[in-house]
Amino acid sequence: MTTVTDSTQIPSVELTDSTPLLGDPRRLLERAGQDGYLFFRGLLDRDKVLDVRRQIMHVVADHGWLKPGTDVMDGVADTAAFDRVDPVAAAFCGTGVPREAYQDVYRIQDFHGIGHDRALLDLYDGLLGGRVLRQPLSIARVMVPGRGSSPTPAHQDFIHIQGTKNVWTAWFPLGDCPVELGGLTVLVGSHADGLLTYHAAQGAGELEAYICNSGYNWGVADFRAGDVLTFTSLTVHRSQPNTPGEQVRLSVDMRYQRDDEPITYGAISPHCNVLSWDEVYEGWTDENLQYYWSDHDLQLVGYDEELRWQKHKIC
Repeated sequence: MTTVTDSTQIPSVELTDSTPLLGDPRRLLERAGQDGYLFFRGLLDRDKVLDVRRQIMHVVADHGWLKPGTDVMDGVADTAAFDRVDPVAAAFCGTGVPREAYQDVYRIQDFHGIGHDRALLDLYDGLLGGRVLRQPLSIARVMVPGRGSSPTPAHQDFIHIQGTKNVWTAWFPLGDCPVELGGLTVLVGSHADGLLTYHAAQGAGELEAYICNSGYNWGVADFRAGDVLTFTSLTVHRSQPNTPGEQVRLSVDMRYQRDDEPITYGAISPHCNVLSWDEVYEGWTDENLQYYWSDHDLQLVGYDEELRWQKHKIC
């Protein structure tokens, strides 16, 4: 019998770059079936990613959390200023910033729009066999280093999003993100263990999976703007500590599924209902990004809160 292990003691390996396999869904699915993830260098246009970074960093600056006199794009945090923020407020839905600041982020059209990038849609069209729906729920992480910041604990997305298990998450940083800055890491091959058991923890989602000593490794990389890490809803992943403690880390989560498979009401709602969609869309210029899912005959299902606390055999 395997035993529970400390996830921080699991060794790390370099993520495998699957860029050479783009355009070959069969081989991509074979690799994902083995590893539980796919990693692509430069899948997104770097300038487009950096433009979203600029807009969100201006929100951070407007709230007084960037060091005065520094370039907004450098994201140098004023940690003393952020440490004065109520830590409970700053932990809003695991976003890293209070609700009011996250509302400003959520109104940014290009933040939502980048999830509809043709490169992403083409990728998931191949992985899902067509009928791709970009889940309307978009998530931004605005991780300002400070005393109260906690990395996201090891978890699987299905425990939070539910609906169908056939969901792919796209995670990518808005800017260059070396390992030391605290990017995302995946437990290579962990999807094969199925749905795991959880316990309460600090950090986004507030749940941590019990990790069995199965010989898996954490997959890590020094990310560059435009790189994309994608994984299945059963792949264990977590964020890493921001060890330099000087720079704001920005990243986004976008999710994709087939439109003929179950989807929860939460997945077609703004993140944590931070605003209504009408409030989000105020002032937007691209109508194609608004309520686009209403054209699909979706199988909407409820969210099972008990699933978060299910108790299986741990290891």
